[in-house]
Amino acid sequence: MEVPDPDSVNIRSVVERQLAAFKKDDAQGAFAFASPAIQAQFGTPENFMQMVKTTYPGVYRPRSVFFEKITTIQGNITQPVLLLAPDGVPLRALYFMEKQPDNSWRINGCFLVSLEGK
Repeated sequence: MEVPDPDSVNIRSVVERQLAAFKKDDAQGAFAFASPAIQAQFGTPENFMQMVKTTYPGVYRPRSVFFEKITTIQGNITQPVLLLAPDGVPLRALYFMEKQPDNSWRINGCFLVSLEGK
């Protein structure tokens, strides 16, 4: 499934803006880019931020970020991003994106894949 260019730009922007919010410890801002389902799962921006800090340090404080071409994984429009975790470990973050009724994009999950030993 090809993603139209305007959508590609918007998707990348959403991920970039969430990463920027994490960098500033802006829980409210980061939470705003999560899909309604993710927001419902965590309830508050603070809960969400705490989960990201503890579970996804590479997303919370990446040393470097490199966007790859948008793809589709199991029917999910996915933005793969290469990250360098704070400890120097390379990761690929797969951002599952969800188009909202107002045509905006939100992040509907992030799955980390280790790149070590490849």
